[in-house]
Amino acid sequence: MSAINNNGHLPLIGIEEHFLTEEVLQVWEEAGLFATDPSTAHNAGIIGERLLDLAQGRLDLMDEAGVDVQVLSLTTPALHEISAASVDIARRCNDAIAEAMVRHPGRFQGLATLPVANPEAAALELDRCIKMLGFKGTMLSGRVGDRNLDHPDFWPIFHSAARLGAPVLLHPRTPPVAVRKAYYNDLNPALNVAMATYGLGWHYDAGLQFVRLLVSGIFDRLPELQIILGHWGEMVLFYAERFSAMDRVAGLKRPVADYLRHNLYVTASGMFSANYLHQAASIVGNERLLFSTDYPYQYRPGHDARRFLNNCGLEGEALTGFAHTNWQRLTQHCGSR
Repeated sequence: MSAINNNGHLPLIGIEEHFLTEEVLQVWEEAGLFATDPSTAHNAGIIGERLLDLAQGRLDLMDEAGVDVQVLSLTTPALHEISAASVDIARRCNDAIAEAMVRHPGRFQGLATLPVANPEAAALELDRCIKMLGFKGTMLSGRVGDRNLDHPDFWPIFHSAARLGAPVLLHPRTPPVAVRKAYYNDLNPALNVAMATYGLGWHYDAGLQFVRLLVSGIFDRLPELQIILGHWGEMVLFYAERFSAMDRVAGLKRPVADYLRHNLYVTASGMFSANYLHQAASIVGNERLLFSTDYPYQYRPGHDARRFLNNCGLEGEALTGFAHTNWQRLTQHCGSR
């Protein structure tokens, strides 16, 4: 994909765009997630229909928004609470993306769905997705059961990602029940859910997973590993100065600020704010900004994505980088190491 097409069109790649399958819905129900994870309620109605569609309806809305390519990922909570059946289900989810890529050349890319409850199998599936299916990375949706992502059990996944040159998008998920009861409860039912998910809880949870990975020393062990945070950094960037105060106790090889500029990319996730963009750029650099619409959750009509691109305040290489070349550079060696 060239920087600017012959007709002057600037290609736009959305790197956090979600899908769902009927099989995953069924396994969520069997696992009781509809009762225990309020985020599943967000996948009803028209949102649910759009998540299931990997065909013309999705393409039409991409065109309407001005998005040329979607990088597809299974929506939260993915397979993080599924154990025994997750290996086969993950494989079928990834095959569904691969089939969509074949049916609609140039319009879709993929982030691997992994059976994270079985980290060794997850590492093998990531290898298959990158080397055989041509995927561009993977997405992890926070904790797995009661284990945070910095738990040693999950090192095989991150080692595989670093070896393959595959970025890892850390996606929000609903905080644990005890956290919800302590901090996101006793308002009213609708507000309880909103506060625990898209209003606040999701983003603290995802940001915390990244900070735990950082201070655990994962980037010292795997200096090539690249992590992506959505929603302009899931709170992390706005407290970067405070996090840097942990330099004196974390025992890391480099200052926290260095890891933010060398191991972290951030994306919009449909939060189309020029102020947030420029704040993020001041911390991680323009070359680490990625575009995304968080489809279908943040889909808005009226050529919304393209309008933000045209009015975000970036120019020249910074603008083309945000639109697509930063993503292409990040993933250009994916699977070739």
